Amino acid sequence: MTASTSDPVAPIERLRSAVPGLDEILGGGLMRTGVYIVQGLPGCGKTILANQICYGHVADGGVAVYVTLLAESHSRMLQHLSTLSFFDVRAFPDRLAYISAFHDLETGGLKGLMGVLRREMRQRRAGVLVLDGLVAASEGASDLDLKKFVHELQGIAVLQDCTVLLLTSGNLNRMAAEHTMVDGLLELEDKLFDARSERSIQVRKFRGAGPLRGKHSMRIDNDGIRVFPRIEAVYRSAAMETMRDEVTTSGIPSLDALLAVGGIPMASSTVAIGSTGTGKTTLGLHFLHASTAAEPGLHLSFFEGPDRLRAKARSLGMALEALEATGAVELMWQTTGEAMLDEIADRLLAAVARRGVRRLVVDGLSGFLESAVYPERLNRFFSCLVNELRSRRVTVLMTLETRDVVSSVVSMPWGVSGIVDNLFFLRFVHDEGQVERLLTIIKMRDTDYQAGLRRLRVDSHGMHIAGTYRADGDVIPSAQPVASPEGPAPSSS
Repeated sequence: MTASTSDPVAPIERLRSAVPGLDEILGGGLMRTGVYIVQGLPGCGKTILANQICYGHVADGGVAVYVTLLAESHSRMLQHLSTLSFFDVRAFPDRLAYISAFHDLETGGLKGLMGVLRREMRQRRAGVLVLDGLVAASEGASDLDLKKFVHELQGIAVLQDCTVLLLTSGNLNRMAAEHTMVDGLLELEDKLFDARSERSIQVRKFRGAGPLRGKHSMRIDNDGIRVFPRIEAVYRSAAMETMRDEVTTSGIPSLDALLAVGGIPMASSTVAIGSTGTGKTTLGLHFLHASTAAEPGLHLSFFEGPDRLRAKARSLGMALEALEATGAVELMWQTTGEAMLDEIADRLLAAVARRGVRRLVVDGLSGFLESAVYPERLNRFFSCLVNELRSRRVTVLMTLETRDVVSSVVSMPWGVSGIVDNLFFLRFVHDEGQVERLLTIIKMRDTDYQAGLRRLRVDSHGMHIAGTYRADGDVIPSAQPVASPEGPAPSSS
């Protein structure tokens, strides 16, 4: 009987990969009973990826079979895998079996290899089967024979309820016959950028779903493989929350007094730009110190560790330790090293979600810039990141260092002004043998503010606005009373 177009079609179930981030770029995981090619040059991570999927399936109560052709010996492979956290020796041999089928391929060709695969799927009732070395099976076989092989394998996989991974390091620059037959094609790459190397994964083909397109960063460590989906692909349709009427304090009363609304608009993003020593980190610490249990704060720093930040806050009359003890503040340190752009964003957004963060300080946007192997991404990356934080009702203060120590020129790299809502410019000026620290509010989107050059004082009681600075050197006292405590000479940021 022929099914009518009105008959409901049950969706294909998904198979959890147990590879963090992979299911997200696949749109929910591999399709059960699908046949997938995983290709890439030697050393790109194919074997680890396939084994991680096998061990994940076993951990979920399933059975997996790993079939090799011309590959490293099983004992050697297991020695290497034993260093990874997902390795579980208790899986052998009942729930995870390693089998060599090269002799069957050598003596019986593709038909002999198919006999082994059919037998293992049926007898072991395997839910996942890996064939490592498809390139060896394809040598000497015609395109038609390979298509027939994949077609027959697809039929057996459906009957045995088994998902199949075919690993190959064949020619990646041509479209092979088997590519047209499989349900999906995943490509792994380890690319060199000057002296730095970065791994990535790309879903070139995936039937039945819409995966996240393009290349996504990938890391291999003691836990195996972790994929970091490209933030522009994940949040490409994130809803932008409209600007709210509520405001939150900057942590500096005299700065709030310059703003018509009495503070920084909630869920907005602010960048404090200036050269070294102008007070950017100090401004961020004030903003962080205003955090409460109802408005938790998070500080992400690239260049100063938590201990140094706590000591600096104490020197400014702020005790971060008490706020940390209550859970109102968290200090996160991200070493630059060879961190990947999307890896940092993933870690940041996970911390925001974990604690319901409402106040975020990113001290040193150059840490993000130095992590980008594709600089042309930066505009899209930060636009999506800021929009996502805004949709989560996070008020953000970021700092960005300029090169010129004493200058009246505001340098705007990669269109930062168009991405953020508010822009503060901190700088030094020479004045009759003295160096003054100044703050200028350059931009406040949809919010009125007092423009002009404001003199900054940084002492043991923190940062204060100390009046309006004039070009002739005179200082007009601020209309807002400013504390004038005794303390040491102004310190750097």
